[in-house]
Amino acid sequence: MRTVRGWFRDTAGGLPRSFWYLWTGTLINRLGSFVLIFLAIYLTRERGFSAVQAGLVIGLWGVGGAIGTTVGGTLTDRWGRRPTLLTAHLGAATMMVGLGLARPLWAVAAGALLLGLFAEAARPAFGAMMVDVVPEKDRLRAFSLNYWAINLGFACAAVLAGLAAEAGYLLLFLVDAATTLVTALIIFTRVRETRTAPTAVVAKGVAAPAGALRTILRDRVFLGFVALNLFAALVFLQHISMLPIAMGDSGLSPATYGSVIALNGVLIVIGQLFVPRLISGRSRSHVLALAALIMGVGFGLTAFADTVWLYGLTVLIWTLGEMLNSPSNATLIAELSPAALRGRYQGVFSLSWQLAGASAPILGGLLREQAGNTALWLACAAIGALTAITHLISGPARERRAAQLRAAGTPVAPVTLTRTPVPEAAEAAAASPAAPVRAGS
Repeated sequence: MRTVRGWFRDTAGGLPRSFWYLWTGTLINRLGSFVLIFLAIYLTRERGFSAVQAGLVIGLWGVGGAIGTTVGGTLTDRWGRRPTLLTAHLGAATMMVGLGLARPLWAVAAGALLLGLFAEAARPAFGAMMVDVVPEKDRLRAFSLNYWAINLGFACAAVLAGLAAEAGYLLLFLVDAATTLVTALIIFTRVRETRTAPTAVVAKGVAAPAGALRTILRDRVFLGFVALNLFAALVFLQHISMLPIAMGDSGLSPATYGSVIALNGVLIVIGQLFVPRLISGRSRSHVLALAALIMGVGFGLTAFADTVWLYGLTVLIWTLGEMLNSPSNATLIAELSPAALRGRYQGVFSLSWQLAGASAPILGGLLREQAGNTALWLACAAIGALTAITHLISGPARERRAAQLRAAGTPVAPVTLTRTPVPEAAEAAAASPAAPVRAGS
């Protein structure tokens, strides 16, 4: 009992109360994340759209998300974390209901575009707020706990969504909107603004917010890290697009795919809380390299899978890589982001996931069509290996950059907001940090 109590204290103890409110919001929001899981089925079976039309709608969701992360990052730094998140959730809840009631293709497409924008624009604000409230020494634990909540909510949502769909697909949209509003209420009543402003001249090497875009474009270390995440995401997101097709070619049903992919969420829920102690104190570059290699191996072995247990084994392997990758990514992004530009850096990093989400199914489908199923999965293995090698090469430069930002940090004081401006258009929604897109991360 003492050992269990000590493990719990080391894993979850000592974190700020604001973090736990954000964590609770994440869990509630993900428990109701029904729509994206069943959107393709809803569009084709319930609305009668063709596969091409459904693909267009889902693609527009991704386009909106790419715009949203950019806009949300700017608002996070200029307007504030809290008002951005609040506006985001209110906008998302509204558009969720609107999408559920839309009937013509153009209305559904427009709703998906706007909902994608709102849903993803809050990622930078949420990520920046979590970095703001959690001390550097505790961030690895905090991001691991948050990622655990994301996957617990996702796993439960997949089951609950199936039950809700039997009662009517509109219920999926209404419940999703309701959980978004509950998350907004938690933030509104329990979380204060965390944005800070320098009390003195901005430190050397950290540009003022006015030069944010130029600063990011000149930050080759950061952009290199974003590029590596893009390549890793291109591999990882094949589990949404090409894996179900490959399993279908092996004569396995969609229900079997659902059961196999559920292993991903189950393993993360069971094991993610042990990851911080496993990787604490180890080189982040080595951990990220190992994660990329494991994911590459897992997806590469899919080329030889033809039975349920073999597909399940590949999922378990690349899930281990995902578990190592996520908390290491989150803590490193936090340290590579200048405090004055934290929201915009989070936005650019989130953009890599949106670009991968839009391009992974297209590139995977083209490669599979032109070169075959085996070539696709072996290419994933090769990308994973190259990404691992690049992490090892670029790691020292990233750590030097992180050390420079820590040394150049200036004292900060909370910003006092005397009046909260209300924009004419909502800008964001859905509380989740820059993490993998789930069911379509």
